Amino acid sequence: MLRIIKAIGLVFGDIGTSPIYTLTVVFLLLPPTKENVFGVLSIIFWTLIIIPTLQYTVLAMSLSLRGEGGTLILFEILRGLLTSKRAISVVTLLSFLGTSLLMGDGVITPAISILSAVEGISYIPGFRPLTEMEIVFISILITLGLFIFQSRGTETVSGTFGPIMSLWFSSLFLLGFINIIKMPEILKAISPHYIFQFFKINGWKAYLVLGETILCVTGAEAMYADMGHLGAKPIKQAWKLVFLALVTNYFGQGAYLLLNPETKSVLFEMCLGTLSFFYIPFLIIALLATIIASQAMISGMFSIIYQAITARILPIFKVKYTSVELPSQIYIPTVNWLLLLAVSFIMYEFKSSSSLAGAYGLAVAGNMTITGIFLIIIFYLKRHFSFMSIAIFTAIITFIYFTSTLFKFPHGGYWAVALASFPFSIILLYTNGQKRLYRFTNFLSKEEFINKFERFYATNPKIPGTALFLIRDPSVFPPYVIETLFFHGIIYEENIFLSLIRKNEPYGITTSFLQPLCNGAKVFEIAYGYMEILRVEEILRENGIEERVIFYGLEEIQTSSPLWKIYAFIKQISPHFVKFLDLPPTKLHGVLTRLSM
Repeated sequence: MLRIIKAIGLVFGDIGTSPIYTLTVVFLLLPPTKENVFGVLSIIFWTLIIIPTLQYTVLAMSLSLRGEGGTLILFEILRGLLTSKRAISVVTLLSFLGTSLLMGDGVITPAISILSAVEGISYIPGFRPLTEMEIVFISILITLGLFIFQSRGTETVSGTFGPIMSLWFSSLFLLGFINIIKMPEILKAISPHYIFQFFKINGWKAYLVLGETILCVTGAEAMYADMGHLGAKPIKQAWKLVFLALVTNYFGQGAYLLLNPETKSVLFEMCLGTLSFFYIPFLIIALLATIIASQAMISGMFSIIYQAITARILPIFKVKYTSVELPSQIYIPTVNWLLLLAVSFIMYEFKSSSSLAGAYGLAVAGNMTITGIFLIIIFYLKRHFSFMSIAIFTAIITFIYFTSTLFKFPHGGYWAVALASFPFSIILLYTNGQKRLYRFTNFLSKEEFINKFERFYATNPKIPGTALFLIRDPSVFPPYVIETLFFHGIIYEENIFLSLIRKNEPYGITTSFLQPLCNGAKVFEIAYGYMEILRVEEILRENGIEERVIFYGLEEIQTSSPLWKIYAFIKQISPHFVKFLDLPPTKLHGVLTRLSM
């Protein structure tokens, strides 16, 4: 039971706060007639069945690597099944796009969640309605506090997430249940017949409404992404309870809307009209729930960025570890403050949750569509045709939703594209730049290096102690090693070449000394999963390595191409990978190599 409560707190914050704004923004487009309310409720009910339940809990969560889930995991599974280089390139590009869309979503989610909850202050009895700028100011203050708190880590307060979110879902269920009792007829909306009737009445407009109803499942991808932290079973069990609370609340909102068609903010006014004495406690719980949802998204962003750095698809950012007990608790200052600026800007730009809904959903639906495509291909290659059929059905639904959100583009959706295109452009530029840089680097083969090292080691004086050289591939040696040893004559009694190998699986660290190169030269290899938090210094000590100095290579890139000048600038302002490893700075020596691209 404790694991279920923990799952409710850590996984369902985003999808759990969707009832605050989903029906409100839908009925800005539609009059609250019986046909419209029944049609929209039926769409929401079946969307919750098809996307979170079928696509994620049934299909995606049946696939994992050592219990881990997420877009990158699907990519790794798929890459292991594909044999065509062209197909792998396409899948890689789609995974980059999916990762970028998640990053764009990471800006909009906290903004709409916090704004929508703060707007509820205006409905406190006897309290004057807040102006738009007052709502924005309070929301930015809450956001500022949330982001300042990140550097301290969330370990101390994460234990309260489950109970608070459980209280939130209980409140949603209670409010919905009371209003369903007032109009039991609302339960008929479960029938998909009302969806067809809704489209028949509204035509093209019904299709556009899908771009707003998708908001009811934002955050569903967290069910799969967080599988490694909690396990599939507690998340699936928790989803049953969350699903019941969400459906009950949405149907209760529908009943309240039919009885009170002049309603503007459906959830808050429903609480005020149903249990007025409970309104202020409910508003406080709503604010806490949106903060928890935002916190989960921020932590998720740190994890995504960290994975992208270890996968070498993004430049290095300085990483701080906020927990001794939990290595997954990390804080990336640069990302934190850029996120704060972006979230605050989006709040100021849109000023209300209903306006911001115009930008929300496009990135989410795009990422869900990519997930659907990956699932179809994986189940086809694995010959799981029954699952493949379900995957095709869910992918068609997510694609229909995605195309409907494209009509949001001129109404704010362009911000979702802009926010996602920034990391996507950086990923493409950085990965292609790294490949090009590698091609222009003059490496020395292993055989040539050994021949040269043996002669040099035997005839030159040696410095007492051990020197550590960072290399990527033990079969070739980079120019900085050649310069240090053979041109500058810096040679130690023992020279260890540390090779860091990223494995195509999320977790696991293996270490070993490879076959000695020759007298005075060894290769020590650390192979690590791309979701591992590397503690290189601890690993070195465990293996008896007490280095006196650590050498690493730096590149000074010369180019006339404007594109590669941008890449060179990114390399220049980014910390070196060695800083990412948190090695002792007093031992570090960077050796500069000039390269032309």
